[in-house]
This record gives sequence, structure tokens and C-alpha cells, in this order.
Amino acid sequence: MMENTIYGLFRAMVDRQGDAPAVIEDKRIMTFKELSAMVDMIADSFPDDTKSVGIVMRHRAEMVASIFAVLKTGAMYVPAEPSFPTGRIRYMMDEAKVDFVLTEMQYESKLDGFKQIYSDCSICMADPGSSGRIYSQNPDDLAYVLYTSGTTGNPKGVSVTNKNVCHYIRAFAGEFHPGRGDIMLQYSVCSFDIFVEEVFASLLSGAAIAIPSEDDRNDIPSLMEFVRRHGVTILSGFPYLLADLNHLDSIPASLRLLISGGDVLRGHQVDNLLDKAEVYNTYGPSETTVCASYYRCRTGKVLEDGTYPIGKPVLGAEIQILDQDGNRVKPGETGEICILGGGVSRGYIGNHDAENKAFEKLPDGRVMYRSGDLGYYLPDGNIAFLRRKDTQIMIYGKRVEVMEVESRLYQCSGIEQAVVRAFTDEEGLSYMVAYVVPRNTGLKISLVRKELAENLTDFMIPEFIVRMPQIPLNANGKPDLTRMPVIMK
Repeated sequence: MMENTIYGLFRAMVDRQGDAPAVIEDKRIMTFKELSAMVDMIADSFPDDTKSVGIVMRHRAEMVASIFAVLKTGAMYVPAEPSFPTGRIRYMMDEAKVDFVLTEMQYESKLDGFKQIYSDCSICMADPGSSGRIYSQNPDDLAYVLYTSGTTGNPKGVSVTNKNVCHYIRAFAGEFHPGRGDIMLQYSVCSFDIFVEEVFASLLSGAAIAIPSEDDRNDIPSLMEFVRRHGVTILSGFPYLLADLNHLDSIPASLRLLISGGDVLRGHQVDNLLDKAEVYNTYGPSETTVCASYYRCRTGKVLEDGTYPIGKPVLGAEIQILDQDGNRVKPGETGEICILGGGVSRGYIGNHDAENKAFEKLPDGRVMYRSGDLGYYLPDGNIAFLRRKDTQIMIYGKRVEVMEVESRLYQCSGIEQAVVRAFTDEEGLSYMVAYVVPRNTGLKISLVRKELAENLTDFMIPEFIVRMPQIPLNANGKPDLTRMPVIMK
């Protein structure tokens, strides 16, 4: 059972290489053995029969130890960044019925009303609790609940088991072979599943993680200096992060692997990186535990729309592309991307019966997740991602795919980045706004419209095109609409 629980794999790694580095920060390096000792102290400070624990902490060794401590006790954790709105944190913690929140003194007022344990280890040292406790972990127990955006206006909590995560650790190891001597950059926020890849897929394969300061995290040159200083070998992030690296004259020589996930990867975002490191495009909803497919860009090719394929299923997963009647489509035909295998999670907690219908139980007992994403098989068996099923809008009675318009903008010669969003006017009619970052200061919007008109009909061209110095990103690393101007019509 040890190989199918997160804490079991952690303990095995502590026994195997206790003196190897586990967590690297600018001012300290913590070995697996030292991290394990911190895990023990934190776990022993918990009340008896702990089932669900909130995590609201800064990114540092104590945060990583706190997560493993929760898992050691057989409980699940619910992560939230301290920067999240108070109302959002409260909703998450209430719905997940946390017994208490592991946090730091500076966030006490933000978590007013919740029982709090301050995980700076000073309390653990002062009151070690019942150190003679015996803990057990079960592969089918929930490991965490990760909240994603919901269509109802409230976030949805995806319930992921220990077994799901252990499946992904094996899949990651089977493709990327991390091990002692590798160092993964811990860059993602804790509430996104790239964090799961950074922490668990690295540490439980024997690699270390390196956690930059907030200042280094927010400045690309400083971040790359941190990477160089600590010899980071693996970096995983959104395409926007890789696009920033793509503009640099050079990247640290230690980097051997760059992984893009969470959004569409376009050829021009990584074209200067392909000869410097291995670059992978990945795909997978949180509901299927981090990634469901991988694509190696160096040996692959960019599609006609400028994007990379999402590849083939990871080890232990299966992907079927089905039509609206549930039949498999032929190569080249569009269908819904449906995922089976060890990563398919338990579904959403709380009252999300409608959304849980996406988890379909098949006659053979397996559960298939209907992603709501559209794609198609390429002749070589790889999969191409097209768009969400629900990105269609109606303009002048005609259907428009917002993602198609966005893809065409990316192919315009003067555009570096583009985001297209649909809005509704006072009459209930849809219109589009395009936010673009130009490649240079000489961009003329009239020429952009002219290029778009070569491939799009008039009603498909965004009514408004807004020039932006950069696309603002939210805490999860995706375009933040709340920080972009909304043009009322």
C-alpha cells in the first residue's frame, strides 16, 4: 500500500536518501531527513481525528512540511494563497469542512472564525503533542481538494485521492526521469495543479525543489538568477512564463527540461528555447490529476493554427475522442476529449450534481471524465486541442468560436500576445473585445484588422481591439479579466 499513498512514498524516499537535499531556499537547504522531522512535529500538533485541513501559508519549507503532515495523518488538505480574497477563502474552507487552518500569525484576521494552528514550528517545538500516535494512510483517501472556477459563480472543489496523485508521479517519472541531482523550481501557486507536479512528482522521485522569494518570483531576470544560483534543472509553468524565457538572450545552463501546461502552447512562444532544453507541451484538467497527455516539442511540429499538439496519453491514462453520440471519431474529425485511467478524480465536493455528470461510469466499471474540450486525432496518433465546447457565441445570428478568433490574432505579424473575450451589451447581444500586446511600437490596428479579414468574415472580427503593454495574469497564471479594461457597448 505504501506505493499508492503520498506519505508512504515520502517515507520511502527519506529512508533511501535522507541526507539528500529536499527543499532549497536562498538562506537554507533542508534534507529529506530534516523535512521529515518537521513533518512529524507538525503532524503531532494536530487534534485527534483530523479529517480536513486548510493551508494558507507563504511558500517555504514550512508550507511543504505542513502539507506532508496533513497527509501523514490520513487527512486531506485544502490549499489557498494568502493573497486570495477573504470571501473566496472562506467559501472554500466552509465547503470543504476543514477542522482547522494551518497558517501563520500574520494571516490571523483573514481567517477569523476558523480554528487556526500556526505552522511556524515554534508551537510544534513547544508542544510536541502526542508523539506516540500511530497514523495510517489509505490509497483511496482524499489527498486534497483543489478549487477551480465554477460556472455558478462559486469555485468548484475537485476531490483528488492519494492513488490519483501516485498515478501521476509514476507517469511523470516514466516520461521525464527526475531523480537525485535534479532540482524543480517551485513557482506555481498552491491552488493550481502545477504545484502538485512541482512538489510531489519531484520530491517523491528523489529530486529537490527550489523555492524563490516573492521578489524573485515576480521578476524574470531575478527568477533566472535564482535558477542559475541553485542549479535548477526543471521548470514547469504556463506558456506565458516560457514565452518570457523565450525572449531572453540565454537561459541558465542547468535547465534541462521546460514543461508548459495549463493553456495552449504556441510555436512562437518557445521557438528560441528548443535548442536550449527539452520543451514539452502538456494537457490535463484538474479533474484528471495534473496532466493526461504529453507532447515533445523538439521532435514535433507546430500545427497550421500555430499551436502545438497536446500529444499522447501519459502512462496509466487513456484518451478517447467521442462524438455527441458517444462514438469514437475518425482521425481528423472533431470530438470531445474524454479521459480514463488512474488520474480520474472522485469529482466535486459539495452540491455540484450537474457538474459531476461529467464523470461518467462506463459498463465495465471504469469512470470516464468528459472534459468539455474539443480536439481531434492527428495521423500519427497525437491529439490536437481545438477549444472548449462552450466558447461559441452568436453574432448577427451566426455562430462564432471565440478561440478561433484568438488563434487568428496570434497569427497576425505584429501580435506578440492576444486574448479575446466575449461580452453582452444592454440588449443581450454578444460582442468581442480583443486585448493585444504588440511585437513593436509600430503596430497599426488597421493592419491587424486587414490581416484578420483574410481569414475571418466581418462579423468574426472583434468589434474592439485594445492595445496592452502586457496581459495581466491572475494568481493561477492565467489572463486576469478583472484587470483588463471592459469596453461597454
